[in-house]
Amino acid sequence: MTDDTTVAGADANPAEPMSRGAVLWVFVGLLVSMFMFSLNQTVLATALPTIVGELDGWDSMLWVSTAFMLASTATMPAYGKIGDLFGRKPLFLVAISIFILGSVIALFADSMAMLITGRVFQGLGGGGLMTLSQAIIATIVPARSRGKYMGIMGSAFAVSSVAGPLLGGWITEGPGWRWAFVINLPLGALAILTAAFLLKLPHQKADERPRIDGAGMMLIAVFTTCLVLMSAWGGHQYEWTDPVIIGLGAASLVSAVTFVFVELKVTEPIVPMLLFADRNFTLSTIAGVFIGVAMFGVLSYMPTYLQMVHGVEAARAGLMMTPMMGCMLIVSTGIGFVVSRWGRYKIYPIIGTVIIGLALFFMSRMHPDDSAVIPIALLALLGLGIGLSMQLLVLIVQNSFPVSMVGTATASNNFFRQIGATLGMSVIGSVFTARLMTNLAESLPAKAKGAADASGQLTPAKAAELPAPIHDAVIASYNDALVPIFLWVVPLLAIAAAILLFIKEIPLATTVGKQGSTRTTLEDSSEVSSASSAGAR
Repeated sequence: MTDDTTVAGADANPAEPMSRGAVLWVFVGLLVSMFMFSLNQTVLATALPTIVGELDGWDSMLWVSTAFMLASTATMPAYGKIGDLFGRKPLFLVAISIFILGSVIALFADSMAMLITGRVFQGLGGGGLMTLSQAIIATIVPARSRGKYMGIMGSAFAVSSVAGPLLGGWITEGPGWRWAFVINLPLGALAILTAAFLLKLPHQKADERPRIDGAGMMLIAVFTTCLVLMSAWGGHQYEWTDPVIIGLGAASLVSAVTFVFVELKVTEPIVPMLLFADRNFTLSTIAGVFIGVAMFGVLSYMPTYLQMVHGVEAARAGLMMTPMMGCMLIVSTGIGFVVSRWGRYKIYPIIGTVIIGLALFFMSRMHPDDSAVIPIALLALLGLGIGLSMQLLVLIVQNSFPVSMVGTATASNNFFRQIGATLGMSVIGSVFTARLMTNLAESLPAKAKGAADASGQLTPAKAAELPAPIHDAVIASYNDALVPIFLWVVPLLAIAAAILLFIKEIPLATTVGKQGSTRTTLEDSSEVSSASSAGAR
């Protein structure tokens, strides 16, 4: 067993200590990077109708968001592992550069194909922005102080997730949708400058050249691609029983099983199976997946619900989401400082998960006749729960491994949480659509087929123009199609809260280079992988 500050691969040789001012400036750059990634997940939501109209691409509209999500999710584990092996600073600079390149391509897009290409490059870089930002903080800030930094990062995520559609709507109505990509250029430049000139990380040992797990990267890309496409297409472009969807599901399963066998054999696995031997990693990751399902399932469809059921405009629906953003921002930042001050953290994600479950339970009981204050208050409650839990789960994962494995552990945790978000959006969306069509057919029997066929084109503006009896039936159909689904997610939150009870509260380290757990190093993981490989043979 080696000391956890002397490890194989990256970050093995110590760097010069960074001043407090340099750490703060680097943190600003990392914060900007995470903000860009999160913002670009949602900023085009309100601009898409204008974009596809201008570029004549209604048939490929889905790919504008899917391309970004697919590329970013598939590359997260690779960024984490390569950063651990070869150093995080150069890889971070590469990730930002790729993201900016994608923004430039999308900025000058004159066709949907060019726009989607730009979004792919944004995703390829974006996978590193989220993962490496969190891993770099773990490298330059002691675990005990890291809570406040992670809390602020959580706040940036909250602001950008909710502000994205608002900003996208304002940009579309003002200077034009291309400015959604223009704003990435100065932000990206700031992130590059702070990282290039101020960030000082340990250097890789010159005598060691770890081998990259190419097979693992390929398999995880295949798994992610098939799973995301199955989730995006299922219930929309294809029925869930269609051979295309069944084939994608089978390919996801086969690639996942093959991936596990490959990771048990290679020397430097992209997702070491040893991670799952750590109780805190496994439990935090499962909880993160369930919270991701709940969070993104609500974020994806509540704006539409507010517009259809409460008859508000898109901009006002976005404003009604701001209490959720505000609670996430305040609570995430505040709890980060509390954890840094007192060093205790286990109880907060448990409380947060319970609060999320309560918020979804009460959301499942919403009624069209309720005051608009009701969904606003419940969204604020949801934001409170997410603020208490989301970023602390990342801290728990990071505190369970030495610095040499933080990138890999963080990336793997983010990867599975993103998978949960993808499944949450797609499954809830598919069930919602199916229930809506059924409800419309039952409530409007004389126009059942027409209502079902036209439900996808029924905008809030068109719904408001319908005769009162039909309007009321449509509103009731929307409400009854969506809100009961929230109740189905509550058991997942109950399971998440229950398993978090078994988290081991490891003391937070007070110096850089030490984590609460000292039992595992990258060299140890290589030995375990080799032993597993020998045993498999």
